[in-house]
Amino acid sequence: MMTNHARLQRRPFLTPIWLSGLAVVLILSFLGFLSFEAWIWATADSTTIIVVRHAEKVTDDRADPPLTPAGEARAALLARMFGDARAPGHIDAIYVSPTLRNRMTAAPLAARLGVTPIVVPARDATGLARRVLREHEGGRILVVGHRDTVPEIVASLTGAKNLPQIADDEYGTMYVVTVPRIGRADFLRLTY
Repeated sequence: MMTNHARLQRRPFLTPIWLSGLAVVLILSFLGFLSFEAWIWATADSTTIIVVRHAEKVTDDRADPPLTPAGEARAALLARMFGDARAPGHIDAIYVSPTLRNRMTAAPLAARLGVTPIVVPARDATGLARRVLREHEGGRILVVGHRDTVPEIVASLTGAKNLPQIADDEYGTMYVVTVPRIGRADFLRLTY
């Protein structure tokens, strides 16, 4: 049978080992949490998608009209805005629909950057949004759409509802959409 004196001597000896073990577990948990947070911050690149409507087009009865001189000037402005391939944060990819006006809108920028535009179907906004986010995660992409597809593309990227429609004579609307890897996508609507 153990005396009270022997029990008291063991208990103070075992208590520091227990506390040391708890301290080690807490420290390792904290270091694990810090490592996880560092990984989150290191990999939390946002994907930036610039969505514009094609520039001004010829309004005659052609099935696939080209750009007007004003449209060519707007396409050149787009190239001046985003066309420095040496600058950090330059455009990595350009997506256009098969129509001539969309390809002509992207052509000056594509030439300055040395990028070949990727031609995609005009009516698949959700598929385009998925493709852009999957293939260019953390990159910067330009998408040239149409009056009715630009709001659909932005809605597919952000989940936004009730975006304002683009008028027939409105060619300078630009959406800058930011899609973080973690968190909620957001956008900014500009005129250029």
